[in-house]
Amino acid sequence: MAKLSRSEARLKRHKRIRKKVFGTVERPRLCVFKSNRYIYAQIIDDVNGNTLVAASSLEPEMRDKFNGRVNLESAKAVGKIIAERALEKGIKKVVFDRGGYIYHGRVKALADAAREAGLEF
Repeated sequence: MAKLSRSEARLKRHKRIRKKVFGTVERPRLCVFKSNRYIYAQIIDDVNGNTLVAASSLEPEMRDKFNGRVNLESAKAVGKIIAERALEKGIKKVVFDRGGYIYHGRVKALADAAREAGLEF
């Protein structure tokens, strides 16, 4: 049996997590994706298949501020922005989908910043 690559192992974990984590209208799913350069967050209603709110470090003001580098500060900023946009739309409670990533570093920083800004999960 061949060893899985790092990305294949993450996708396998992500599929396993998605069997259990499901966003509803009352509690949509906060989904995180990170690349080598950027970090993305979306709040998704899985019942209707709609993205309700999105934020990323790829946005022009974030890109200028952090020079295209993904670090803890940019992850915290994305977490704060996603929470503020969600609260504007009346979303207070979400379920957290870490996307198969370890809950550590940038993923944890984004989640903590979203909690501090007012999201509950």
